[in-house]
Amino acid sequence: MAPTVKRLGPYRLFFYAGDASEPPHVHVAREDKVAKFWLRPVRLQSSGRFRPAEIRRIQRLVEEYEAELLEAWDEYFGD
Repeated sequence: MAPTVKRLGPYRLFFYAGDASEPPHVHVAREDKVAKFWLRPVRLQSSGRFRPAEIRRIQRLVEEYEAELLEAWDEYFGD
């Protein structure tokens, strides 16, 4: 299961239900590409075949919504 947290333009931001044992993070998908960003602080964990310029755009979005994403993480995983 992978609950969607937010949609931003062509991107779907989500968690995997089994992610609770890892530090807070979000997966960002577009088509067949999926990147992973840690949230405390925001930093790229894996680029998932996105090009560098698009990763920079995505990272700015994740940074912009960091507080909301952390709140969703804590709510979903019960922190």
